[in-house]
Amino acid sequence: MRPCDINLLLERTSKAGRSPCFLPAWRVIVFFIILGGGFINSLQASSSPALQLAPVAEVTGDGVFLQQMVTYSQPLPDLRLCDAPAVGATLALSRAQINDLLAAAYPTLMTTNWTGADTIRILRRSRTLNEADAIALLTSALQENYVKDEGKLELDFNEPWDAPVVPDEPLTVKILEVPTAGVAPLFIARFQLCTATETVGTWEMTLRAHVWRDVWVAHSDLLRGGLVADADVMRDRRDVLEVHEPLADFFPGDTSLELANSVPANRILMERDLKLRAVIHRGQVADAILQEGSLNISIKVQALEDGAPGQIIHALNPSSQRNLTGKVLDEHTIAISL
Repeated sequence: MRPCDINLLLERTSKAGRSPCFLPAWRVIVFFIILGGGFINSLQASSSPALQLAPVAEVTGDGVFLQQMVTYSQPLPDLRLCDAPAVGATLALSRAQINDLLAAAYPTLMTTNWTGADTIRILRRSRTLNEADAIALLTSALQENYVKDEGKLELDFNEPWDAPVVPDEPLTVKILEVPTAGVAPLFIARFQLCTATETVGTWEMTLRAHVWRDVWVAHSDLLRGGLVADADVMRDRRDVLEVHEPLADFFPGDTSLELANSVPANRILMERDLKLRAVIHRGQVADAILQEGSLNISIKVQALEDGAPGQIIHALNPSSQRNLTGKVLDEHTIAISL
């Protein structure tokens, strides 16, 4: 509350026929709290309720806070007194030491009104990191940084995991080292476990990996030149970790594609196994269009090779026996370029 607000309130009280000196006690307390005294001033008062010190408290890596150590009749603010102990270590604080920490961190705060334990033992919240949780953390880090959208990573330890005691706080994995080629079916990874404020430890483990993805697979033997729309293919979940070339990707029933290679049954289809279906074939007579500004000339030519829409092929002008080059537009037309 600003001074002008207080003066206004006192003036209104005076006009009501009451002296501001005789305000009810609870209003006086409210004024002091609004003016900034709050909880700190209430602790300074000799008549304030006692702080009851607990015998044991568990804290996180954020630090040791007053409200974690004591019980008080009013809500306590966030008063950080010191750093938290390491996992597995214990910090013992007496009432006097807590007062010293309060005096150092909050010079206006002093209290001697204590009850409860004489000394408190402060421990870090901790848990055992089992194998499943460790694998989940590693999988998330490697998926995000190495596998990405190539498929769903699946990991297992290739050696026993000696479950460590770690802070009972959110953990992340920092990958320090993997093979140059990245994630492999069997590889060694070096990594750290970290909280928001500290590094818990460093490990080096041998891992087994799979990367699963839904891919197109030949259900039976496929012959070169067949339409993809008619091919006996299916979608199947396969480990693609050792596949180092682009996978085939198409819509079922796509009539614009044909098989560029024969594919044996049960093999994954690769991008190289497909090509655009030729709509003009070698030896076929087609219309060749030459357009130069407003001039548009059309002649008959003979295709010297197969061509799909958009592809450049060679053709022969039977009249002049001249070789021409043009882009296939459709199954009847080639756009000639000079």
